[in-house]
Amino acid sequence: MEQQLDYAAVRAAAGRIAGAIRPAAVVPAAEGVWYALEYLQHTGSFKARGARNFLAAHHRAGTLPEAGVTIASGGNAGLACAWAARAQGVPATVFLPANAPRVKVERLRGYGAEVRLVGDRYADALAACEEFAAASGALASHAYDHPLIAAGAGTLLDEIRAALPGLDTVVVAVGGGGLFAGIATAAREHGVRVVAAEPENSRALNAALEAGRVVDVAVDSVAGDSLGATRVSAAALAAARYEDVRSVLVPDQAITAARRALWEEHRIVVEAGAATALAALRTAPQPLGERVAVVLCGANTDPGDLTAPGI
Repeated sequence: MEQQLDYAAVRAAAGRIAGAIRPAAVVPAAEGVWYALEYLQHTGSFKARGARNFLAAHHRAGTLPEAGVTIASGGNAGLACAWAARAQGVPATVFLPANAPRVKVERLRGYGAEVRLVGDRYADALAACEEFAAASGALASHAYDHPLIAAGAGTLLDEIRAALPGLDTVVVAVGGGGLFAGIATAAREHGVRVVAAEPENSRALNAALEAGRVVDVAVDSVAGDSLGATRVSAAALAAARYEDVRSVLVPDQAITAARRALWEEHRIVVEAGAATALAALRTAPQPLGERVAVVLCGANTDPGDLTAPGI
């Protein structure tokens, strides 16, 4: 079972999850721009890919315990883990910060997961999850920082390329960096540029690039519920140093505007985190490429602020 992130790991992941995940739909949005509708994925986000790959790999290796799997997650990774665990017939115990969106907690329980709310930061939930794994023997997964998780997420890139011949640029939102690291790894294989978009006040990847190492950052963004990792993975930092990768910061106002534009122009409802990728495109001072795919990566959100009367 591979424990490194490279293109071979992405291709192996594609083989494991084939038939279990929904291939990405790629649709035209504007001149030279397409949307990859990954929010239509099982559980409502790209996280299903990594979770399915992680558990399938352990199942095949005989390392998936009867105690099941446990994870600390702000929501989407937990949903994906619970969904994948149910498919494997093992229990899932998910730790979340107490301020996690209600819609995500309810959906987790709908997948049969045991939900434990701890603290108000991801780090608090992670510490409790690690203690639980040590005491119970459950397999500890991670929201983003694991080669199998990132490789699973990276399978999205080849699906976009298959649907959009001539793809030259992909824009992706970055939280902890699992999706970005996987996509950048696959993109490098094919000469596709990657734009890594982060909120100005939730910039774990950008700060790591600036410091030359992984560092902790404060999180204060409208997209913090899904892009709220306080530090990026080492794999993401390594991928961000690839020649054809660009780190971009966008203000919360632009994220909110992009999310509203998706609703008003296309009737697409996504999380602020997913809208961050579109915000990077909309605020770019010049075109990002000739054939650009914007990854709309998750839709586990309350649409009330988009559909309320009078708005």
